[in-house]
Amino acid sequence: MVSLRRAGWFEALFGKSLRPVADESTTRGLEDIPSDEVAGSGQHAASSLPTDACAAPGWLSARASVNFSEIVAADGYHLPVFPAETEEWMAAGPGKFIIDGTLGGGGHSEIFLKSGARVLGVDRDPEALAHARARLAHYGERFSTWEGNFSQLLETPAIRQGDLADGLLMDLGVSSRQLDSAERGFSFMREGPLDMRMGPSSPRTAADIVNKWPEAEIVRILFEFGEESKARRIAGAIVRQRAIKPFTTTLDLADFIEKTIGRHGRTHPATKTFQAIRMAVNEELESLATALANASSALKPGGRLLIITFHSLEDRMVKRFLKHRSTEFLDDPGWPEPRPNPDYQYRLLCRKAIAPSAEEISLNPRARSAKLRVAQLLHPKS
Repeated sequence: MVSLRRAGWFEALFGKSLRPVADESTTRGLEDIPSDEVAGSGQHAASSLPTDACAAPGWLSARASVNFSEIVAADGYHLPVFPAETEEWMAAGPGKFIIDGTLGGGGHSEIFLKSGARVLGVDRDPEALAHARARLAHYGERFSTWEGNFSQLLETPAIRQGDLADGLLMDLGVSSRQLDSAERGFSFMREGPLDMRMGPSSPRTAADIVNKWPEAEIVRILFEFGEESKARRIAGAIVRQRAIKPFTTTLDLADFIEKTIGRHGRTHPATKTFQAIRMAVNEELESLATALANASSALKPGGRLLIITFHSLEDRMVKRFLKHRSTEFLDDPGWPEPRPNPDYQYRLLCRKAIAPSAEEISLNPRARSAKLRVAQLLHPKS
C-alpha cells in the first residue's frame, strides 16, 4: 500500500511536482489546479496508533429497512448512481471482463452482466457480498466475488493469474444500506453503536477514535477530512466529556456535538464530524490513493477506468491523478524544453467530470453530489 504517512499523497502517486504542458488532446477543458493544492497530505499519521477495536455486537445482524424516497432499488438494497452513464462509458459486452471494485448492492454489476460481460465484484463488506451473490446468482459463472478492499485489487486471484480487465469501476460512495442501517453506526439520525466500519476487517471503530485518540489527531481528521471549521472546539469538548463518560452510541455523539456548537440552518451540526470519523475509520483516502496507483496493473491496454466520487477530497485526488497521468509532456522553468512524462498512461474520455441529471437527482437525492470521471489505459509504446 502506498504510504501516505511517510510522504504526501501527491508525491507518493506522482513523484516530483511538475507542470504539465498544455496540450489539447490531454488537458484542454480541465480545471486549473494550483501546484500547492494537496488534499489529505499526511492524513494517516493516526495509522500508527493502537488499534484495539472491538466489534460492535450485531453489526451483521438484521438491518433497518432502506427508505430514502419512494423510489428505491428493485431489490430494496441500494440504488446505483449514474446507471445510464456507467453503462455507456464502460462499454461492457459479451466477451469482456469487468471489475466492479466497490460491489455494494450489485446494481452496477447487474448493468454490466446484462450486457453479456463477465463481472468480478469486490467488496470488504461480507453482507454486501452475500446479498449480491444471491441477487445475481442467475448469471451463473459470469459473476464472481472477492472479499477485500478495492485497494487490494492486485491480490485477487483473477489479476494474479493474469486475467486483466477490460474495465474497472470504483464507486466511492457509502451504500444506502450501510447509511440506513442503525447497527452499522454511520448515521447521526439513528441510535446505533459507534462503529462506522465498511467491513469487519477494519482495524478500528468510530468509538476507538472518539474515546482513545489524542485530541490533536481528532482535530486533524475533523479539519482535513470533514473540513470542519470548528474542529478544535469539537475535539476539545469530546476529550473533556469522554474523561467523564465514554461515548458509546451515534446519538450520544451527535447530540453532544449539537449542544457544543449549536444548530444553524438545516444541516445537522454533526454532519462533517461523522464524515471525518468515517473516513478515518475506513482509511478511505489512503485506500483510494493505492487503488489509483494500482489500477493500470489491473487493466488491459485500452481498458476503461470509471471513478465515481461524492465529496471534494476524493474528487480532487482523482482529478489530479488523472490529469497528471493523461499529460504526455511535463515542463519546468529550469528545463530547456518539455520532457516526456514517465507516468503518462491514460487518455481522458471525458475532459470534465460528468454530473448527475436533474431526473436522476429527483429519483435518488443522494446522487446530487456525485461526479463521474472516465479514462482509458493507453497501449504501451513499442
